[in-house]
Amino acid sequence: MQSRIADSLDALATWRGELDRAVVQLGRSLLEQELLDDADQALLAALRERLGSETLVLAFVAEFSRGKSELINAIFFADAGQRVLPATPGRTTMCPVELRHDPDAPPRLSLLPVETRLRGLSLAELRGREEPWHHVPLDAKDPRTLVQALAAVTRTQYVDKQRAIDLGFWSDERPDDNPPVDARGLVEVPTWRHAVINYPHPLLKRGLVVIDTPGLNAIGAEPELTLGLLPSAHAVVFVLGADTGVTKSDLAIWRDHLGQASLERFVVLNKIDTLADPLVGEAVVQAQIEQQRQETARTLEVPVERVFPLSAREALAARVDLDERRLAASRLPPLEAALATGLLPRRQELLVQSAVGVVEQLRQQAGRRLADRRRTLAEQLMELRGLRGKSGAKTRLMLERVEAETADFERCTAKLSALRSVQARILKALLAQLSADSLRREVAAMHAAMTASLFNLGGKAAFETLMTRVRAQLAKARQQADEMREMLEASFRQLNTEFGFSFAVAPMPSMKAFIDELDRIDQNYSRYLGLGQAIRMATPGFAEQFRRLLLSKLRVVFENAAGEIELWSKGSQSQVEMQLRERRRGFTRRKESLQRVQLAAGELEQRIAEVQAQDDHLGAMLARLNAVADEAVASARRLGSVPSLPRLVFDDGAEQDAA
Repeated sequence: MQSRIADSLDALATWRGELDRAVVQLGRSLLEQELLDDADQALLAALRERLGSETLVLAFVAEFSRGKSELINAIFFADAGQRVLPATPGRTTMCPVELRHDPDAPPRLSLLPVETRLRGLSLAELRGREEPWHHVPLDAKDPRTLVQALAAVTRTQYVDKQRAIDLGFWSDERPDDNPPVDARGLVEVPTWRHAVINYPHPLLKRGLVVIDTPGLNAIGAEPELTLGLLPSAHAVVFVLGADTGVTKSDLAIWRDHLGQASLERFVVLNKIDTLADPLVGEAVVQAQIEQQRQETARTLEVPVERVFPLSAREALAARVDLDERRLAASRLPPLEAALATGLLPRRQELLVQSAVGVVEQLRQQAGRRLADRRRTLAEQLMELRGLRGKSGAKTRLMLERVEAETADFERCTAKLSALRSVQARILKALLAQLSADSLRREVAAMHAAMTASLFNLGGKAAFETLMTRVRAQLAKARQQADEMREMLEASFRQLNTEFGFSFAVAPMPSMKAFIDELDRIDQNYSRYLGLGQAIRMATPGFAEQFRRLLLSKLRVVFENAAGEIELWSKGSQSQVEMQLRERRRGFTRRKESLQRVQLAAGELEQRIAEVQAQDDHLGAMLARLNAVADEAVASARRLGSVPSLPRLVFDDGAEQDAA
């Protein structure tokens, strides 16, 4: 009895596999016909990597004892026939837990000791290291090993108050958020900072990533959760208790960490089964649930359609027992339907746009290259047909003309060399704007300004200055890219007119996604720089971790932007090299044909037939490539949840020239 979101993930995985096979076939067809250069291969590789690694990240957030882990079990892991995530009464998940599948790593539970916070290193920096992690092997054939291993995430330890302060779990200024203290005066803190489960569960293998977060105190103590993991999630499910509604600590989590409208947010009122009352009728209980739902929507300022009352415990039991009636009574299916219909179509639509964009770009470039080849063949056919009944002197004259045209063509190499030099100079200046060194200097300046003031009270102004400067750097890089594009367009027009090339400047990569990402970083990080967070920012090591995490996030934005522009620039150079190669090959073929005719007049008709056969072959090649491209687009459109897309065809405009 799979959930609807599980069915949708299955369908999405099947669709991605079909699309990947179609893209591979298109790339193979282009490569066999020498129509794929290095830049095109990089485009195809990037698309295939995205198809293979695209994930759907769902984060579940709640205070302790809201039934969050039970909800994850009910939606995703009921097929195990038992609870996978620990969901016993009291505190369960004591550290953030990621469930994902990496085929390059063995099944295992990886645990990061909480003491690594004292080293000031972010999770992103520690992920690539084996040394600090504790690994527990898992048996992929026995789900019970996963259940047993996951008991580790519930472990705690007792430390003195100073150690708790250093780790970020104790604050004298915020006593309500502090963890329990035992009779010895020791503070209870989690044993682990982070847990990653690599497990070949069918849904995880299909790209699902589930993030299970602990309560308010642990969330606030780990900046990477609120600055990295949660904002990067495609959706956040916020779990409340139906009996308690929105408590003070629930509201603190929502306002401090989930309030930004950029997140896709769903609210769950769990444990509606606890509201059952034998002394009142079912209608009264349902009215109470609906009243709680309306009040929750008003308090959190979300549409009431995004609030889902349900019983995760009843849903899990119903799934294990294969009881459809009890599953419907648990009221879990509406949440699953909302997650499936609200998230997956948008993820697919983004992939469709990427795939069709790559296919369209390859179509245009392959069409131009085939048109150039057919134009060369048309010139050969005209020359050879013009030799019918002509003397050897005529052949010599035509050979001399080919030699002259070849020499004239070679003049363009000096201009192209100058063009490449100017392009390289602009690109170097552009990449300097987006370099890691320049970004590191800017973040260091911000950090120095923050730490120079008492309790980092100057942090907000320093951060605003930093974001203004990095936006200016991105804008400057875009301006330089526009200058490069204008220079290429002017140079290509001149070369096309003078030498008969078909150079074309591809559309500039959009910078909107990177600007939007800077806006999200600004929104997420600025919340940590107000007066309410000043004490936490002054905690030893917290400001340094904030700086490291901010630098890594900004560096990803700059590196991706630089990569997009560099790939676009490389594509412009690649088409120049390919057309030069095709033009030289065409001159060689023309010269060889005329030399053969000059040596043996009887070969004229044979050469005409050979050239005509080559042209027919190119025409058939166009048809085959067109069919492969159509299949790639058809694969992208195969799930009916995306808008209809135009049919892509290869440009056959060279047929008239070659006829």
